[in-house]
Amino acid sequence: MEVPEIEKNIGISLYSTDTEGLGGKLRQEVEDFIVKEITNREEGQEGKYLILELIKRNWDTHHLTRTLAKILQISQKRISIAGTKDKRALTTQKISIFDIDASIIENIHLKDVKLNVLGRSRKSIEIGNLWGNDFIITIRDIPSFPREAKKLLEKTTNEILFQSGIPNFFGIQRFGSIRPVTHLVGKAIVEGDFEKAALLYIAEPFPDEPAEIKKARQLVKETRDFREGLKSYPLRLGHERAMMNHLIANQNDFAGAFRVLPKNLYTLFVHGYQSYIYNKILCRRIERSLPLNQAIEGDIVCFKNNAGLPDSSKTEEVTAEIMDAMNRLIKRKRAFITALLPGYKTEFASGIPGEIEQEVIQELKVPLKGFHVDEIPEMSSKGIRREILLQVEPKVEVAVDELNAAKSKVVLEFMLPKGSYATTLLREYMKVDPLYMS
Repeated sequence: MEVPEIEKNIGISLYSTDTEGLGGKLRQEVEDFIVKEITNREEGQEGKYLILELIKRNWDTHHLTRTLAKILQISQKRISIAGTKDKRALTTQKISIFDIDASIIENIHLKDVKLNVLGRSRKSIEIGNLWGNDFIITIRDIPSFPREAKKLLEKTTNEILFQSGIPNFFGIQRFGSIRPVTHLVGKAIVEGDFEKAALLYIAEPFPDEPAEIKKARQLVKETRDFREGLKSYPLRLGHERAMMNHLIANQNDFAGAFRVLPKNLYTLFVHGYQSYIYNKILCRRIERSLPLNQAIEGDIVCFKNNAGLPDSSKTEEVTAEIMDAMNRLIKRKRAFITALLPGYKTEFASGIPGEIEQEVIQELKVPLKGFHVDEIPEMSSKGIRREILLQVEPKVEVAVDELNAAKSKVVLEFMLPKGSYATTLLREYMKVDPLYMS
């Protein structure tokens, strides 16, 4: 089945299942997308950090932490989370707040937000505490009766279980759902062209943006008139406006324009380019009919850490002598085949997997040394490897869609480890444009 053009543009050119798509839409109701964080920590009753369970509905995580900081009259830096959650969803996660009394929480009243005190700790909540997420996701408006939808659902599920999971692609969110520009900006940065990178981020229009925003971007793209851009860019495009303000005050300081952005945003650009290359490598492996759940000679595998998650800092190359033993570890989910996220100290696989990695790097003309970004060292990356198989065992139910006449709905329950994307599973069932999944 043909993959939507927007997915091809982020390096995904295929599906791993051969079934027809269910179609349908996500997030018709906020409660159609339920996410509950899984962490690897228990809370006590002592320590400077107050630990809370945050249940939010239709809130952007960063917007909520900013709002909480204003209410509490503290720096946002005192609020820590393990992972960002979807906005249009019902989500549950842990947060920590430094040096706050639990009694203050009782006075916080925000619409669609619930805060439950769990305890205290000597350590804040950090990204390393996140193990994964449990999902309950409802797909609605499926244009077939429940009996037909169930048959198709079962066929797709059986294919997923037979191949032990699905390709561990980076989903559209990594690149920008409406405006997938992150990897293009990263490519320009790695090529050493900060001017091109800044203009791509500020001024490159995309088809699915509102007409007035496309018009404003096109004007700045053609004229580079940042003063005029500030007049026409809406206030919600705060990052682009901040960069244009910097360029008005500091003409041609395009690298400096990125520094006005939050660090967690400007470091995403190079990561986005790595993710695009990884997606291309993974597709090429599948196109060459190489397995995702069985290592071949030349593969590089990583091993699980104490939390049971793949640890890309512990790798080993598969040789003919150890291949059988390594595949036994893979079958027991103690080892994982990896693919390349390139950097300035890239570690290529060997054999056929290594040939594929080298081919993609050469075809894309990736300047590996460019991942050492002298102008903004925090953007630099030595390179890393990522497991290629997303092991998932979804539970599925089919029913009549009570919100859409003569349509079906599907409810999927599944768990994913951190760093993976629910859309990579949903796309195998739905086979629709990613905008229907955003």
